Amino acid sequence: MRMRSGTAIAGVAALAVAGMALGAAFEPVSAHGPTRQKVRESIEINAPQAKVWAAIGNFQDMSWLPPVTKTEGEKGNEIGATRKLTLTGGATVEEELYKYEPDMLSYSYRITKVDVKVLPVTNYSSTLTVSPAPDGKAKVEWAGAFYRGFPNNDPPPELNDEAAMKAVSGLYKVGLEALKKKIESGS
Repeated sequence: MRMRSGTAIAGVAALAVAGMALGAAFEPVSAHGPTRQKVRESIEINAPQAKVWAAIGNFQDMSWLPPVTKTEGEKGNEIGATRKLTLTGGATVEEELYKYEPDMLSYSYRITKVDVKVLPVTNYSSTLTVSPAPDGKAKVEWAGAFYRGFPNNDPPPELNDEAAMKAVSGLYKVGLEALKKKIESGS
């Protein structure tokens, strides 16, 4: 069967329009789920990098972080090492080390277990890094990525993106300020 090229083009165009209309009719309703949030805080400390790393470089020691009252762990600074942080009030956070680079003065870990009422996040990972700053100081950077505490649409206010960002940013700021005070005061 032989068709004229104009007729063939018109037929293809009609099929394309029909296909788009059919596709639109069955297109799922767009839903916006959670997006990965990121927080990065840093502070300069009036001390050499080595002294600052000595204070934070041991994955098994979070004594510099104010809400932490006790740290228990296994495997030291080996990849796969775990720690359980007990917080003021008795809540706990369990974490696992997945990257440890002492030559880069950096390590990365993830939370493996936490009640979202304690920290309103899920799928949390974080990196602590010490780098040089002017005048012989050190810069500590704490960077984290996570999802809000409520994974579905329409989260309650205490488990939404803003609550997660505020909680993590607040924790990082309090921790970094406490670290600065501890190191600079020599305590």
